Amino acid sequence: MSNEKEPLLTIEDLTVSFDGFKAVDGLNFSMDRNELRVIIGPNGAGKTTVLDLICGKTRATGGKILFKDRELRGMPEHKIVRFGIGRKFQTPSIYENLTVFENLEISYPSGHSVFGCLAFRRTPEVIERIESVAEAVFLKEMLEIEGAFLSHGQKQWLEIGMLLMQEPELLMLDEPVAGMSPAERERTGDLLQRICKNRAILIIEHDMEFVQRIAHKVTVLHLGKILAEGSMAEIQSNERVQDVYLGH
Repeated sequence: MSNEKEPLLTIEDLTVSFDGFKAVDGLNFSMDRNELRVIIGPNGAGKTTVLDLICGKTRATGGKILFKDRELRGMPEHKIVRFGIGRKFQTPSIYENLTVFENLEISYPSGHSVFGCLAFRRTPEVIERIESVAEAVFLKEMLEIEGAFLSHGQKQWLEIGMLLMQEPELLMLDEPVAGMSPAERERTGDLLQRICKNRAILIIEHDMEFVQRIAHKVTVLHLGKILAEGSMAEIQSNERVQDVYLGH
């Protein structure tokens, strides 16, 4: 078991090239447990690519990705998920023809193997876990509603709930409040701060007001490299960041 004092995630000299273009260029980065980190930066800065590299969707050209002191590079995506990393993409990918309850149930970890699927039973423990997660993501009263009938914001919450069912130690979210109403954004901020206990959350976001509200630390990417890192106040007063990103 890794030391609680050591970073949960450490990225060393991470590089990926697409046809000679370095989308991520010698990136060094680390995150602790209980940390809520937001990555910001202009389009094409390499933000989504960093998430793709961590979850195994994209293969790195060079460098290391250490999670709980184990190298993730070369590990297949499904093993990375089981190892404790959950990833949510920009567009919600829920099962629209299933109820909220069934969406959460299908995400329960024991169903991931062939044997697990065959042996899976809706035990009191499973039901309790589903109800607890549904309450956390504001969907306790909507367990019998099909996914298709949820609002855009509720679909985003359901997908976060589906990831929480797997109890990830690192949760990665790509623009979680895009398309949400102001009230939904507010509740999502509360949700993220609440579920950050005992795990790390890594977020890509463009809504600066939202970033200011939730981030423990902000990392600014530009051309695949870290331009600046610090609190939102430090980032906003950084002249290089203003020139490259915030000023536009």
